[in-house]
Amino acid sequence: MAADENTANRAHYADLTALYVNCTLKRSPETGNTEGLIDRSRAVMESAGARTSLIRAVDHDLATGVRPDMTDHGWESDQHLGYAIPPQADAGWIGEAGPGPSYLDPGSGGPENDFTNRNTAIMSWNLMHLAALLKRSGGIPAHGNQRSLWDAGCRFDFPNPEHR
Repeated sequence: MAADENTANRAHYADLTALYVNCTLKRSPETGNTEGLIDRSRAVMESAGARTSLIRAVDHDLATGVRPDMTDHGWESDQHLGYAIPPQADAGWIGEAGPGPSYLDPGSGGPENDFTNRNTAIMSWNLMHLAALLKRSGGIPAHGNQRSLWDAGCRFDFPNPEHR
């Protein structure tokens, strides 16, 4: 596809807002390699009209556990927390072949790396595409996924032996 065709067919996402949570261990205003990669993704989203903002988790007092008291450490899948995850929703820099210079280190090649840039662009577009689909359709329908109704006896077309 020619560059002008790519621009002409570009989706516009002015109705979207993206929040980036940078999980670097470096406090502001230290330069963080994670933010260098996030900046690439933000540029893709902003070029499509999306508004973006960024917070560094380390700069805030955040509870790190899980319910009920937010002190127990445990792993829970993002999809169990209610996130919808599009395909290829990750990007990162591990150097040309593993450990080595960090993304923004002089001479690292990180910002120029085609593999990293490609994956960052694809991730950013897939995040916007799925967010737009969900937002514009009113989100995921509630029918069939409400625990309170299940607990009250509704089985959403699943056989309920108690109501035969």
